[in-house]
Amino acid sequence: MAYLNFSDPHEAALANGGIASVVDEAPARLSPLEWSVVALAQNERLSSIGRPGRVATAMAKLFGNRRNPALADGRLEALRRLAVIAWHRGYAIDSSEIRAFGQAGFSMAQYELVLASISRGRDALNRRTR
Repeated sequence: MAYLNFSDPHEAALANGGIASVVDEAPARLSPLEWSVVALAQNERLSSIGRPGRVATAMAKLFGNRRNPALADGRLEALRRLAVIAWHRGYAIDSSEIRAFGQAGFSMAQYELVLASISRGRDALNRRTR
């Protein structure tokens, strides 16, 4: 008989998406390039993860293109999207974004590593502004 832990929505999102959560023997790591994507995401607006609507597209054609924040590499773009949301919303991340992060080849341990790092950064920023 199988058991699903529904008390953790992130694990449930991965289970529903058909992505198996693999227990890694080695600690989770990100490359220096991936860490730079997480750091750069701190300065991105939350609106940078959305697709431009018809009006925004027409304005861009009329007045010139704005910079496109999306990264060309799909794996790094999934990381950027997750990091932008985490910088703005903390742990309140949609299950579809977690699923996309997993489908890009990241593990659940890497997800937790990124969110823990961003959480520490958010706390440091909050302490500095007081």
